[in-house]
Amino acid sequence: MNKPPNSRSLLAAAMAVLLVAACGGKGDAAPASAASAPATSARAGAGGAVAVTTAVAKQRDFEVTLEAIGSVSPVSSVDVKPQVNSVVTQVHVREGQFVRTGDVLFTLDSRADQTNLAKMRAQLAKDEATLADAQRQLARSRDLVAKNFVSQGALDTGQTLVETQLAVVVSDRAAIDAAQVALSYATVRAPGSGRLGAVTIYPGTSVQANQTTLVTITQLDPINVSFALPQRNLGVVLGGLQAGGARVSARLPDDKTKLQGTLQFVDNLVDAATGTVKVKARFPNKDSRLWPGAFVNVSLVAETLKSAVVIPTAAIIQSTRGSIVYVADQGKAVLHPVQVVGLQGEEVAVTGVAAGDHVVLEGRQNLRPDAALVERTPEARASATAASAPGRAASASAP
Repeated sequence: MNKPPNSRSLLAAAMAVLLVAACGGKGDAAPASAASAPATSARAGAGGAVAVTTAVAKQRDFEVTLEAIGSVSPVSSVDVKPQVNSVVTQVHVREGQFVRTGDVLFTLDSRADQTNLAKMRAQLAKDEATLADAQRQLARSRDLVAKNFVSQGALDTGQTLVETQLAVVVSDRAAIDAAQVALSYATVRAPGSGRLGAVTIYPGTSVQANQTTLVTITQLDPINVSFALPQRNLGVVLGGLQAGGARVSARLPDDKTKLQGTLQFVDNLVDAATGTVKVKARFPNKDSRLWPGAFVNVSLVAETLKSAVVIPTAAIIQSTRGSIVYVADQGKAVLHPVQVVGLQGEEVAVTGVAAGDHVVLEGRQNLRPDAALVERTPEARASATAASAPGRAASASAP
């Protein structure tokens, strides 16, 4: 009969099993460690250079443009009002009609003025007849004085009568001119060219002098666009105005077409609340594309920098020493201090960089002066991204 194993023999057997397992695992791990060594050394060798994207600095004329939101306003808008109390007898226009200076708009009741004018003309005829009689009497008195039939005093009296009657005739003619002016007020004419607004006056409407608005005439061609610019741009704007008017373009929010105009006015004070100055530009508007009260996007060409070096705005780095850029030169990063002389959208004109230099765009935050780098143009990176897109899609779809 076999004896049951004791505890010491069981412990020895367990230790033997563990020792064999440990030796087998160590032998299996050695090849994996050896395989990983080349990959680690490869990563260490590639990590010495920083991969960056560069862009070429270009030399060209650079326009500095100021952007703002403007509102369209008419050059003139006139409320036509009667100058006499009367009643409208005829309306010669319709709403929304374009009129020219001098066109007849309304006719007012003028019967009283016509009667008054006829009365004054009759009075003038009477006074002219009296003057003619006084002149004849004066001529007769001169003959009598020459023959010593009447005294010199009688002649002087006749002369005074003629001069007095002549003044009366002049007064009558002035009164007739005044009556004709009053009669002309019965015909209401357009004081300027433009488009008529709403017409709420009809024949038979009683109107009050200088109170009742008959119609509003708004000039649409040309038309103004008013906008505000920061105080820091005041010198540039005034320079453009003195040079004959800077070029201004306006675009409606829902339209891509830009309308061209010229700078016409710069206000004589800066708004203390906003720190801006009001500016006005004038645009031709034959097609009536700009309408009073509409908002437009305004671009003002403040100045043109001749033969400026232009680089992307993203290449600029703000440091404690000012604005800097990194230039890729023979596989190394070279630091260049630059000065911004003009900014427009995603481009900037600078000094301190030569035309043709490759300025660093992406990866500039990882650079230090004289750091080694691997240069890639934006076009090469876009091509690599497009080529790797199918591989990424396949790996994403794999389980």
